[in-house]
This record gives sequence, structure tokens and C-alpha cells, in this order.
Amino acid sequence: MSLPSEFGSAISDDQGETIVVKERFGCLSLWSASQWQTRMDQGVELIRQKILSGRMEHRWGEVQRLGRLLSTRQVTIKLANRSRLLIPENFREFLGVDANREVQIVGAVVCVEIWNPEAWIETLKLEMPGFNPLFKDLSS
Repeated sequence: MSLPSEFGSAISDDQGETIVVKERFGCLSLWSASQWQTRMDQGVELIRQKILSGRMEHRWGEVQRLGRLLSTRQVTIKLANRSRLLIPENFREFLGVDANREVQIVGAVVCVEIWNPEAWIETLKLEMPGFNPLFKDLSS
């Protein structure tokens, strides 16, 4: 698929690498590899510090579940010319869109999202009524 060029430059780093992330069923997020890695490193380091200090002893099941999800949640890809990308098969299955089918591209301030069109409409139905209070809260 091809992204608008402004989206492609926003989500690729100097090496042209982009991270594709499974966010919610029907949606994939695209991040600059360096920004994503910084975000992940900070979160993992915080968890590691909690483990070292003994604060996670009663939460090993959750830590293992997080590790499993992290190990299957993302993949690094390179954008080709004109911001073209190939979504790996298991990520396309998570998106719920067959090859050569339409998707919805959405800018989400910190990343770019690829949506299954039906999932996007359902999300809008649920979340649009809360737009004004959310905007007011975040902008005040």
C-alpha cells in the first residue's frame, strides 16, 4: 500500500525504518522506529526496575503475559519509494483486510493508523460523541 508522502516522512526514521504495531483488532499503528524504540525502552526499563526492587513478585503472570504480547506485537519494516509498504501477512490478518482491499489511513498525532474500514466506522460511532469533552479537557 502507499501512504501519503507527509505520513511516510513522519513515521520513518533516517534509515527509512518504520514499526508496525498491533494496537486493537482492526487497527495497526505505524511509528518511527527510533521513536517507538525510545518509548518501549523507557517502559521496559521501568518494569525492570520494579522487578529488581521486588515490587513485581506477585505479578509474574502479568509480566509474562506482557512479554508474550510484546514479542508478537510489532515488526520493523522499511518504507519503499513513495512511502510504499508491505504489511506482513499475520499483521494483515489482525487488521482483518485481505490483500488489495481498501483501508482507512488516519493521522493520530503521535503515529499513523491503518484501519479496517468497518472497524474505523464502528470506532467513530463509539468515540465521536465524546470528541468535544475530550478536546476541551486536553486543550485546557
